[in-house]
Order: sequence, then C-alpha cells, then structure tokens
Amino acid sequence: MNKEKIIIGSDHAGYELKEKIKLYIVELGYDVEDIGTYSKESCDYPVIAKEAAGLIMKGKAQRAVLICGTGVGMCITANKSKGIRAVVCSDTTTAKFSRLHNNSNVLCLGQRITGEYLAKDICKIWLETEFEAQRHQYRLNLIEN
Repeated sequence: MNKEKIIIGSDHAGYELKEKIKLYIVELGYDVEDIGTYSKESCDYPVIAKEAAGLIMKGKAQRAVLICGTGVGMCITANKSKGIRAVVCSDTTTAKFSRLHNNSNVLCLGQRITGEYLAKDICKIWLETEFEAQRHQYRLNLIEN
C-alpha cells in the first residue's frame, strides 16, 4: 500500500467529481488531504490552486489533483508557482506521458469535460506512472532555469 500524500481540491464546478475522485484515490492506497471546497457554493479556484501549490512547494505533499469546470483555470494558477508542473488531462495517454516525460506534480481535471470513470482511469495512470528521468530531467532543468 502506497502512503504518499495526495492533495485534492476543487472549486464549486468540480466539487462533485472531487468527492468521487477523493474516495477512489484512498481506495488506491494513497493518503488524501482535502483542501476544499466542501460544497457547491460558489468559490474562487485560484485560492484552492495556490494552496495546493504551496503545500507541494513546502514539501507537505509531492502531488495534487485539482478539479474545476474544465481544469484549465486550476492548471494556469498552479503553474504560476515555482516547481509546479501542472497538466490538464482529459485522456489517459496525456496522463501517462505527463508523468513519464514531464514529471508533472499536479493533475487538473474538468468536471464538465471528463466523466467520472474516465477521470478515475486518468487519475490511476497518473498516480502509478513513474518519471523516466534520463534525457527528460535535462529538459525539466531547462524549464526551471
């Protein structure tokens, strides 16, 4: 059983999918920290995305799953933080290669774009795929510098 801590968060437009994905990540054996939102009441996605990025930057977790209407707003906001490599995924191939080649540490999903079962498949692949450092680490260094 993997006890890696995964941060999960959403805005109101991603709340329902967040609740389902949160339970699924626990079923997969991960420790999950839910940073909100906790209802369908309107809220601001940048607040959630910044909190998740901050927790990763402080070493409180290695990765996060963020959900909004399309995943785009969460992704744009998270990527503003140094060391964050957020990706919007609506297919399993992107999820796999975002980890293999880019060592993405934030997965962004869109409740209005991706159905529950596909979102679970994307999440599982993203969580279970390891980074292939070799030539790819050099490219990540180019991004950071």
